[in-house]
Amino acid sequence: MTSHDRTLFAGLDIGGTTTQVVLCAEDLTVLDRAGTATPAADGGPAMVGKALGALAPLLERTPGRLVGVGAGAAGVVDSAAGRILVASDSFTGWAGFAVADAVEAALGVPAYLDNDVNAFLYGEVYGGAVRGESDVLGITLGTGVGGALWMGGALFAGPHGAAGEIGHIPGFGDLPCTCGGRGHLETLASGRSLCARYAERTGRRLTAREIAEAAGHGDGDALAVYRAAAGGIARAIVMTAGVVDVTTVVVGGGVSGAWPLLEPLVREALAAEPPVSGHPVRLVRAALGTDAIPVGAAARARRELSTGALVRAGCATSTSGVEPAGAASRQ
Repeated sequence: MTSHDRTLFAGLDIGGTTTQVVLCAEDLTVLDRAGTATPAADGGPAMVGKALGALAPLLERTPGRLVGVGAGAAGVVDSAAGRILVASDSFTGWAGFAVADAVEAALGVPAYLDNDVNAFLYGEVYGGAVRGESDVLGITLGTGVGGALWMGGALFAGPHGAAGEIGHIPGFGDLPCTCGGRGHLETLASGRSLCARYAERTGRRLTAREIAEAAGHGDGDALAVYRAAAGGIARAIVMTAGVVDVTTVVVGGGVSGAWPLLEPLVREALAAEPPVSGHPVRLVRAALGTDAIPVGAAARARRELSTGALVRAGCATSTSGVEPAGAASRQ
């Protein structure tokens, strides 16, 4: 088989600020990538159009045949229908937009949509830090805190798509959360909350990265803010392990850039309050960086197209298929 005959999958990560796109070989090796600003104020068609515009030159210079596209997007999504259900006020004309249909119409191949954290976990299981593992909690620490579950070798989204969303469970104090609730993990562990908690203690506004650097230079307030975040993350891990007995946790997102500071604090808290099983949970940092979401979205497309068992909007998809090495499907 020549390179012109090879199968290609594309992955899109449509975020509130930036959009990342990758073009992958059948084994999900990234052949090419690009990034662009997201026109979040211009509506769904403009956002998808910008992503496809970034993908176009990748397709032009990469020999092969595109067979499927996956997209990961912020917000609440209906992955079966390929549509955005709920979006933050950072977006205009995004809620209700049929992302998968728009991509299919433009490229003429099946397209699939996932929540960005689900796509992140797909990527890390199929080609990242937890490759081939069967029971994983994925956590993203960015502007907010996201979570997703991989159970028995498959993504477990739950009947309403909210499984694993540890960022918005209560029991972490009484601070108001951006979602309207109180005492959620996100009020301690998101990048935005780290900045707010540090400002409350010092009156100074620093970025999460600057706060981590200050902690490394002996700033007690900065260290206290990260210690509180780590304690919250550890409690969320223990709670999840007590309910579904996850064996591994993979952490990504911008705040994980402070991993040398964050990891020992989380491990310290886990040692003080271990899972009820008595077995330690493996804690790892995500390996794919900004590729995680688009590669995971491409992995979802590859998985769905592997059997073609479920029909969505006239396109064959499935709920089971190619598994990562070492993972046994129970779907």
